[in-house]
Amino acid sequence: MTYEEFEQLVVHALAQVPEKFARQMKNVAVLIEEGEDDGELLGLYQGVPQSERGGDYGIGMTLPDTITLYMRPIATEAAESGLSVEQVIQDTLWHEVGHYMGLDEDAVHKREDEGTNRYS
Repeated sequence: MTYEEFEQLVVHALAQVPEKFARQMKNVAVLIEEGEDDGELLGLYQGVPQSERGGDYGIGMTLPDTITLYMRPIATEAAESGLSVEQVIQDTLWHEVGHYMGLDEDAVHKREDEGTNRYS
């Protein structure tokens, strides 16, 4: 899969984020990196979670938070799981949006295990 094809799938996944969450996503950039061939990390959120931003957040220079999606590990996960690359991108992006909203790893995994960490 080319970078451009992957990027289009990411754009589509972003468009699928429910409006009630999408309108809360401010000062966050979604990045795409190659990642390691044998990497286990599919995505990474870095920044100040929405739940921890005080009234002074964003006053002055504030760099954007980032959600990074890793192409190679996502492609590997798709091949190994039988899911489409698009589904793995969507699941990974939604996982990282959970972190952006303030959920820790345990809370995100609990929602994934319960099946409540879905776009619909």
